[in-house]
Amino acid sequence: MKLLANWRDVLSRAWSVRLIILAAILSGAEVTLSMLDGVLDIPAGVFAALSGLVGAAALFARVVAQEGLSDE
Repeated sequence: MKLLANWRDVLSRAWSVRLIILAAILSGAEVTLSMLDGVLDIPAGVFAALSGLVGAAALFARVVAQEGLSDE
């Protein structure tokens, strides 16, 4: 395994990284919602489903060329 030469640029600019962070936040919201049990009127599994969709979008974003990021 080899670290990219421009790894700092990738972490700060890549949409895949942003979407992975959003998926992690949504997963945390699902866990928090289950602990609050009934405080909010949001059906169980909503944040988990959103997290899965965002994770799929992150996979797509990972293989699409993005402006400002080179292969170097």
